Amino acid sequence: MTTLSPGSLPSRTAHVLEAIKAGILNGQFKPGAALVENDLAGQYGVSKTPVREALKTLESSGLVVIRPYTGTTVRELTEQDALAIYDMRLLLEPEALKRSVAAGSDFAAAEEALRRAALAEDASTRSTANRDFHRGLYAGCGNPLLTSTLDALRDQTALVSASSWAREASWEEEAAEHAAVLAQVRAGNGAEAADLLRRHIDGFVTRHLRRNTH
Repeated sequence: MTTLSPGSLPSRTAHVLEAIKAGILNGQFKPGAALVENDLAGQYGVSKTPVREALKTLESSGLVVIRPYTGTTVRELTEQDALAIYDMRLLLEPEALKRSVAAGSDFAAAEEALRRAALAEDASTRSTANRDFHRGLYAGCGNPLLTSTLDALRDQTALVSASSWAREASWEEEAAEHAAVLAQVRAGNGAEAADLLRRHIDGFVTRHLRRNTH
């Protein structure tokens, strides 16, 4: 199923989509929570149609689950789901970063996100900055399909990282790893940056996911 970007949706639907998505990613809507069309329409001051379309788009990006006759809920990731998401990132994101460096892309967005993460005073702000940092690394890869695939994985990753950080706050360690990746990017060392990024992603899996499966 093709994931629609907010830019390809009617303005009201795009607004509702971003509001619900932000609510999911910042923890306002917890995994397993019901997303009721009538309630959301009232909350955002729209009819049910934009809400319904927004939820369909969120389903295609893997953030919600829509079941006939029972309604829509925020996706609850199993450990195997989480491992599969990170496995895809390990396969795709380092290569996308290497291509971005080779293309001479502008990494200003990644640098700005790194600064925001360092100044963040809460988990929601830090999570947003973390996602923006990673997007800033791969957005210039030159392949729109690769970018959109990683965008969807990035959002699903937020469902994992928020709960993982709540159990064990490893964000300071990960911030140092981000800085090391960016240093190699600034130096134009695409292969080295990609290798550090691969180790960074795999390190998160080792700290938070693999040990929980044994």
